[in-house]
Amino acid sequence: MFLVTGGAGFIGSNVVASLNEAGRSDIVVNDVLGTDDKWRNLGKHQVADVVPPADLMKWLDNRKLDAVVHMGAISDTTATDGELVMETNFRLSLRLLDWCTATRTPFIYASSAATYGDGSLGFKDDSSPEALRKLKPMNLYGWSKYLFDIVVADRFAKKEKLPPQWAGLKFFNVFGPNEYHKGHMASVLAKVFDSAKGGAPVRLFKSHREGIEDGDQRRDFIYVDDAVSVVRWLIDSPKVSGIFNVGTGKARSFRDMITAMFKSMGRPAKIEYIDMPDSIREQYQYFTQSEVENLRHAGYNAGFTPLEDAVGQYVTGFLDRADRYR
Repeated sequence: MFLVTGGAGFIGSNVVASLNEAGRSDIVVNDVLGTDDKWRNLGKHQVADVVPPADLMKWLDNRKLDAVVHMGAISDTTATDGELVMETNFRLSLRLLDWCTATRTPFIYASSAATYGDGSLGFKDDSSPEALRKLKPMNLYGWSKYLFDIVVADRFAKKEKLPPQWAGLKFFNVFGPNEYHKGHMASVLAKVFDSAKGGAPVRLFKSHREGIEDGDQRRDFIYVDDAVSVVRWLIDSPKVSGIFNVGTGKARSFRDMITAMFKSMGRPAKIEYIDMPDSIREQYQYFTQSEVENLRHAGYNAGFTPLEDAVGQYVTGFLDRADRYR
């Protein structure tokens, strides 16, 4: 049996779908379904139960699990409720880590590229406590993930007890089906598709940095199928532990992504550039690009879907359909 926290969320529901495709239905989801359409992320899949977060630790009593896939978190980079973020992202993660250590259960958890802060120190996934402590996250969400990474790295460095497998995944800019409930935290592609299909231009930020063109701010965009493939590989590779970047290793511009979207719709690109708000101009990231050598060195040899292909799959297979859910 698998426990997938955040299993009704974006990456988590795609993990559930992948496990179902592999013939596993003994999956327990830990999540808050709420009163909107978030349940639709699981609507086509089979799970054994959905356990609310408040009941999770009691539910775990005397359980035997194949693995805990811990994707649940408050992932809003604008979140300001420090107590809620720390309870959800840090303390619950500690409780699960301790439970997996005590029960000898593999533990795969979501970290984040937000731990790298403004990127001035690069994006090398060095999991030594010394390297991690040099990072300076720029928001509460990134800080909560950073703190947990340090706990895990410290325990490993001090040769303290850990689960038989432990793996932290620093996800970069993941996009794809089932992200619709994320609101303003959804990918720019998901947010602009409907208006672009209706004929409106897509508005991207102008550049306010010399040498960088408008719309050429770059991110390491990774399709959710590729992110899930890394999770599945770790489940099937129980001897692999560590903290790993999960990105393509190739930064692409927002203009590239939107141009690919219009191409998938069979239309010429229609893009306008607007000034970046003063409130975010100073701390705005112009470039993120994962280093994936650590993942490769650990034995992961699958490729990553090129941006144009991934956008095409997302648009034609999901966004441009009446039923957008996987």
